[in-house]
Amino acid sequence: MGWLFLKVLFVGVTFLGCLYPLVDFCGSGDTRGQKPNFVIILADDMGWGDLGANWAETKDTANLDDMAAEGMRFVDFHAAASTCSPSRASLLTGRLGLRNGVTHNFAVTSVGGLPLNETTLAEVLRQAGYVTGMIGKWHLGHHGSYHPSFRGFDYYFGIPYSHDMGCTDTPGYNHPPCPACPRGDGDGPSRTHERDCYTDVALPLYENLNIVEQPVNLSGLAQKYAEKATQFIQHASASGRPFLLYVALAHMHVPLSGTRLSADRRGRRPYGAALREMDRLVGQIKDKVDRTARENTFLWFTGDNGPWAQKCELAGSVGPFTGSWQTHQGGSAAKQTTWEGGHRVPALAYWPGTVPINVTSTALLSVLDIFPTVVALAGASLPQDRHFDGLDASSVLFGWSQTGHRVLFHPNSGAAGEYGALQTVRLEQHKAFYVTGGAKACDGKVGPSRLHEPPLIFNLEEDVAEAEPLEEGSAEYERILPEVRQVLADVLVDIAGDKTSRVDYTRDPSVTPCCDPHRKACRCHTT
Repeated sequence: MGWLFLKVLFVGVTFLGCLYPLVDFCGSGDTRGQKPNFVIILADDMGWGDLGANWAETKDTANLDDMAAEGMRFVDFHAAASTCSPSRASLLTGRLGLRNGVTHNFAVTSVGGLPLNETTLAEVLRQAGYVTGMIGKWHLGHHGSYHPSFRGFDYYFGIPYSHDMGCTDTPGYNHPPCPACPRGDGDGPSRTHERDCYTDVALPLYENLNIVEQPVNLSGLAQKYAEKATQFIQHASASGRPFLLYVALAHMHVPLSGTRLSADRRGRRPYGAALREMDRLVGQIKDKVDRTARENTFLWFTGDNGPWAQKCELAGSVGPFTGSWQTHQGGSAAKQTTWEGGHRVPALAYWPGTVPINVTSTALLSVLDIFPTVVALAGASLPQDRHFDGLDASSVLFGWSQTGHRVLFHPNSGAAGEYGALQTVRLEQHKAFYVTGGAKACDGKVGPSRLHEPPLIFNLEEDVAEAEPLEEGSAEYERILPEVRQVLADVLVDIAGDKTSRVDYTRDPSVTPCCDPHRKACRCHTT
């Protein structure tokens, strides 16, 4: 680990004159006007219907709704997986989990992360002359070389995993605090853990390789993210270098921040308030872009997966995707599942003068497409030694086409089936399920898993809620089934012949992030 620290320290010392930690904003080449900037904002557990522009009942996203009116809104846009780490790995690599190796979430004690032989979007753009920054939730490995500072990002400020994966002295809604240790014991070396005394390590906040706050104060985190994002945009814009900023929000994942949960007459007290806080944060970032680099910055907003099932107290809105066949069988229609509520996510594109305004796109697109699209717009090159599942969506963004994917594969993401397995197939307007069920509901119960051979097939044009599968033996079913089987067989053959990666999912308590191992729960505050 020593050489890693020295590498980052050298960069920081070299560029201290640029007044921003560890980032080379002092490039002399004037690339403005030649290469666009990119701001990618990824919401966490946000439902398709949480965006007011998608669902009229939602009134909490004024800034995002304005962005939709000033840009392009995608109504058939999908996460690459229905849970955190796999979706984020696919965003940064353009590849499904069966290729990049990330098929389920990393833990606080995970030794590994996104495999080092996988090339990230940040690495490609940095080679193309971009300054790169990431703010927010990483969740792709934090130990050693898996830290974002060594995955192509010049600057990092955020939490290394989900913010429910550690205790905090300022708990959010539906999350317990760090319990207090007995007087005289809290600051001493930790030899044994007393019951209910810091049994969870405090949640860390990083700036580059340094833990600057542990436990993090969740009530002020959104504002810190906004400040760091706007500072990065300001410094990068002034430098003359093109930039990539990836902002992975804590919203709408639980715990929801507890200090701004104002009363809501419609009964969504904590959730609605958190939506408004997230919307304000995005609005601040967009305002900064508009003031500094409006004509040359592409802003892409989307989500990592859907929310928990709507019967949960803190559930987001999946919009019209609430009547699925699976809910009638006692299961969940949202997060971790491959029902539409689990992976169809809100998505907006904003680039004044380039992306047409107030356009609704019905193109079938995915988080997988961010990597190849941004690489193409930056004039960079994709790595040539591997295959990609995403496509370059530039023609859709420019309003020249409504054609996206013909086929998408939705991997198993913690519900029924093997992690990462491609047992749900989207083929144009049809969708086939080889396995359903197995998702955990809010009461902790797990619905029964069901294998389907032949598969369930739905026509989403006529049944977007996935309420009634096509009748087996019908003309439509018999016409679609062979095509589904063929595209699934084809992709599995392609993956088998591709350069794929394997993740180290082993765990070791010694890799747990800790600012001071001699203090119980690892407590420090330097911000």
